[in-house]
Amino acid sequence: MTNPAQIIRDDQGRPAFAVLPIAEYERLLEAADEAIGLRAFDAYQAAKPETYPADVADRLLGGEHPVKVFREYRGLTQAQLGAAAGLKQAYVSQIEAGSRIGAVDVLKRIADALRVDLDDIT
Repeated sequence: MTNPAQIIRDDQGRPAFAVLPIAEYERLLEAADEAIGLRAFDAYQAAKPETYPADVADRLLGGEHPVKVFREYRGLTQAQLGAAAGLKQAYVSQIEAGSRIGAVDVLKRIADALRVDLDDIT
């Protein structure tokens, strides 16, 4: 196959521009888009982010306290979460009920125990 590009050289004789037939240009754009998409998908797969079922998202969007939603998703009782985070069950209950906010360090311990980001529960 002959090269469909016309090469325009600078005054030193070095290639400076390439003029392509539009069909070739569009083919190259499509191939580049596909390659970028595949690299992004591969990066996503390599990161192995955790995904959650729709009912978890629905509960969060419905306004349920995220600590309660993720605790129940992980199959933990309030006492088990409290023990894992170094808290009393009553404190976990108050946070879930919204009667206590919880200091950042407390919420970080809860997030770690639930294996979620702090942003996911605040």
